Amino acid sequence: MSKRDYMNTSVQEPPLDYSFKSIQLIQDLVSEEPRTGLRPVKHSKSGKSLTQSLWLNNNVLNDLKDFSQVVSQLLQHPENLAWIDLSFNDLTTIDPVLTTFFNLSVLYLHGNGIHRLGEVNKLAVLPRLRSLTLHGNPIEEEKGYRQYVLCNLPRITTFDFSGVTKADRSTAEVWKRMNIKPKKVRVKQDVL
Repeated sequence: MSKRDYMNTSVQEPPLDYSFKSIQLIQDLVSEEPRTGLRPVKHSKSGKSLTQSLWLNNNVLNDLKDFSQVVSQLLQHPENLAWIDLSFNDLTTIDPVLTTFFNLSVLYLHGNGIHRLGEVNKLAVLPRLRSLTLHGNPIEEEKGYRQYVLCNLPRITTFDFSGVTKADRSTAEVWKRMNIKPKKVRVKQDVL
């Protein structure tokens, strides 16, 4: 990788935009032409995109099979991926593949079919995740939805397009003390 390519990989670059393409399988991205915006996405000498943003919103994806492999084919520096928009698809879980992109700071998952609140826990390993959307999923109806997410993802600064306040953090902490039982530490006893 040339230094110039690395330096040109930027969040300021327009996204690689595959929104509203009726995409059913991640593998289809390889043969599909991305949307063109006002500014073209820059490409490396090898033809891969020099962007950190991938928009896959408003499609019909129900899983992320082969996501890493396809992203590696599309982006010059997939490890720098900072923004993934998967909103308005048919996803029912948060695929663990998303947790392999350690520079991810923005993740849009609103308007899907995620129904288990515990799915959120997977995202706790993402050190740079600051903005997350999950509204419009069945989990939004769960009691304590916002507090649960903020307890498990304390670095989030924007959740469901709303800033996270000190009061939100406080409420989440109180909710956590009232609703999440601490794990019991089992002491091994020597058996004689």
